[in-house]
Amino acid sequence: MAVPKKKTSKSKRDQRRAHWRRQAALQAQKALSLGKSVLTGRSSFVYPQDEDEEEENE
Repeated sequence: MAVPKKKTSKSKRDQRRAHWRRQAALQAQKALSLGKSVLTGRSSFVYPQDEDEEEENE
């Protein structure tokens, strides 16, 4: 027979939401930093470029 689950406390709910928001904020910060480094040309990784862009640069 099904038994109802106990109610989650507000503090536990808020704790989970805060953790989720913190993770999202960190990912957004990393993405922004990566975008800035790509725009300034100081990125430390190799990424594919379109062939059209290579011809224009030459």
